[in-house]
Amino acid sequence: MALQPLKEEADPRLTGWENPAKRLRDALDHDHFRLYGQPVMPVREPGEAAFAEVLLRLSEEEERMLPPGDFLPAFEHYGMMAELDRWVLRNALRRLEAGGSLPRLSLNVSSQTLREETFVPFVAVQLRLSGVDPAALVFEIDENDVVDRREACERFAAGVKMLGCGVLLDGFARRSVSFEPLKALVADYVKVDGSIVRAAAVSATAQAKLKAIARVGQVTEVRVVAECVEEEPVRAILAELGVPLMQGFGVARPLPLDALVSGGGAAVSGPGAVPRMRV
Repeated sequence: MALQPLKEEADPRLTGWENPAKRLRDALDHDHFRLYGQPVMPVREPGEAAFAEVLLRLSEEEERMLPPGDFLPAFEHYGMMAELDRWVLRNALRRLEAGGSLPRLSLNVSSQTLREETFVPFVAVQLRLSGVDPAALVFEIDENDVVDRREACERFAAGVKMLGCGVLLDGFARRSVSFEPLKALVADYVKVDGSIVRAAAVSATAQAKLKAIARVGQVTEVRVVAECVEEEPVRAILAELGVPLMQGFGVARPLPLDALVSGGGAAVSGPGAVPRMRV
C-alpha cells in the first residue's frame, strides 16, 4: 500500500524521524511493536483482573519503548490506523491462543478503523483462524466517535457483537451524562472518563455523576469501569457509590502482555503508590 502524506511538510515534526513513512511501514512489516496490558480490577475485592486493556509501544534502538503519543499521530497522518489495528488484533489473538490467566482483552478501535467496512469481516477471519473464543475480545469505542460518527459506530458494534465479542464505550460522560451513546452501541461495558473519576474525591457533582452511571449500569447490566484511579480516597468513593470495576496507575500498572496474560499477575498496588505514567 502506497503511503500518501496529508501534509508532507509536517512529517518531520510528527516524530522527529527523517523518513516517517518508511519507519511506519518497517514497524508494521517487521513487528517492531510490543503489546502491553493494563488490568481492569474489581473495586471492592481487588485481586483477579476482569480483563486487560491492550496498549501499544514502539521498540526503538537500545530497547527504548516509545509510548503511543510519540507515533500514533503519524499513523493518523498517513491514514494507516486500520493497518495498525489489524496488527494489534492479530497479535492479541496469538497471545490469547497461547493460553493464560486473563479471561479477555480489550482493544481500542480508531476512528479510521470504524469507518472501514472490511474490518469486522477481518475480525471474523482472524477469530476463525485462531480458534479463540470471541467472548475473549472486547472492542473499545470512544464516546467522541459515537457522537460524531454514530452510524459507523453502530455498524461496527453490531458486527462484532454478532461475532460474539464484547463492546466497551470509552470516555463516557466526557461531554455530558447522556446515555444515548450507550444505547446506540448496546455496550457490555462503559468506562467513565478520567476527568470525572479524578474529581470524585473533591467534587459532589462528580460523585453524583458516578452514582447515576453506576445505577444505570446495575439496571441495564452494563459493567461500569472507572478509569484513572490513582488515589485511595477515590477507590473508597467508588465502592460507596457502587461502581464495580476500576483501572488506573494507582491500581495496576501496565505490563508487557506476555507477562500479564501468562500469569505474571496484575501488579496490583495500593492506590497512590504507583506514579502516573504516560499510556
